Amino acid sequence: MSDVSVRYFAAAAEAAGREQESLAFESAPTVGDVHDRLLASYGQPMARVLRSGSFLVDGVVTRDHAQPAGLAIDVLPQFAGG
Repeated sequence: MSDVSVRYFAAAAEAAGREQESLAFESAPTVGDVHDRLLASYGQPMARVLRSGSFLVDGVVTRDHAQPAGLAIDVLPQFAGG
């Protein structure tokens, strides 16, 4: 069993209805595994965030679904600004 701490920011927190949670997986998850779990749990509101957002794994922004999720992952919506 592998737990991943997930933190949500801005629109991602709104879609999830929380700022953080721990997700349990049978084995070490990838970013894609976390992505799929979030879609299954939070539906269309999270799908809108993930369509243009990204994940932060070990301080590096990624959209690579094959990358290991590690122990903690941040869900970042697309930010406006310049």
